[in-house]
Amino acid sequence: MNHHQECVVLQGHIIDSLLLPKVLDLILMMGGTFDLEDVQIGKTREEPSRARIVIRATSKALLDDILKAIQPHGASVEDEADCHIGIAPNDGVLPDDFYATTHLPTQIRLKEQWIDVEGIEMDLAVRVDARQSAAHAIPMGEVRKGNHIVIGRDGVRVVPLQRPQERDVFGFMESQVSAERPHGHVIADIATRMRHLRAQQRQGRPQSKVLLAGGPAIIHAGGREALTWLIEQGFINMLFCGNALAAHDMEADLYGTSLGYGLTAGRTVRHGHEHHLRTINRIRAIGSIEAAVTSGVIKHGIMAASVRQGVPVVMAGTIRDDGPLPGVITDSVLAQQAMRAQIPRVGLALLVASTLHAVATGNLLPATVPTVCVDVNPSVPTKLADRGSFQAVGLVMDAASFLTEVARALGRTT
Repeated sequence: MNHHQECVVLQGHIIDSLLLPKVLDLILMMGGTFDLEDVQIGKTREEPSRARIVIRATSKALLDDILKAIQPHGASVEDEADCHIGIAPNDGVLPDDFYATTHLPTQIRLKEQWIDVEGIEMDLAVRVDARQSAAHAIPMGEVRKGNHIVIGRDGVRVVPLQRPQERDVFGFMESQVSAERPHGHVIADIATRMRHLRAQQRQGRPQSKVLLAGGPAIIHAGGREALTWLIEQGFINMLFCGNALAAHDMEADLYGTSLGYGLTAGRTVRHGHEHHLRTINRIRAIGSIEAAVTSGVIKHGIMAASVRQGVPVVMAGTIRDDGPLPGVITDSVLAQQAMRAQIPRVGLALLVASTLHAVATGNLLPATVPTVCVDVNPSVPTKLADRGSFQAVGLVMDAASFLTEVARALGRTT
């Protein structure tokens, strides 16, 4: 017998966004049962719907698990109560039962009022200010002893994404794109979004920048010129990368090679394996990438275009880096903080040919930011989705082809 029960309410565009069937399916898959006690379906596209669902489970633990699973889809407990607050016991330590965020818009109930949680991203806690009038998502490492932290799940609700009225590849719950499907319509939608965001930037809107997080395969595969053009034309306004992309981009400018492979010769160059090391060493001697560009040592390419266009570049180091280049952030926590500081201005994210940067950036992005993950390995967009970035559109193709096609769709003729 199912002795434990809870009534939840689901409201909004729950029919056309497929939220109601998803919630009901989750309840059954997890071993619970349900009764639909009241369903009111909106008669127009603009009119919301509402469902009252009684969930039953064989144990309180199972009921709690079900409630936790359906909350990201907008299901909230009917009996509203203020959220519970715990006190952080030490710097960098959260109360045991802290609420862990999703990357969906989130609200908490304080003093019988629902307020938005600012700075939302996945896998953070929620800190409430001392006057209990504002809330902000906070990483564990930034918590300080005595901070007021939301605990449990009472008084917390998540606002699911709705299907937009204008349908494109970024439509909520759009199917993942596989290697067997044509990419033309996806590229066209991405280009349209980029053109629109550039126009918004020129009107002075701050939250309209296009972020590209990429790996060195962009250089190896031949996408350097296309990405350089996109930066020069104002279509890419922010760059997240590691030591390797910057090093091989400048190696291509100084030596015409990428990881020792002649980009125009089409073959390995004698002693070419040393070129990236010599590039890094030369930039270190100059002091910075900016100085190398302004002095004319580095004339062309991604880094040169970024410096000239004033594009912020966050370079996060790894344990395998050579050098590294000046400007590479070798402390991973500081690198994450630098990336997080740029996220509020992002209107579109392109995650290209880098598993680590794709997952790291995806974890920082709120679900409301349209995201594209491009890789020749289909496991990369799948891995990103598995880690919670369900809004990301997956494209299985090489970096050079993607960037070249996007640039061509935006007007590049060479």
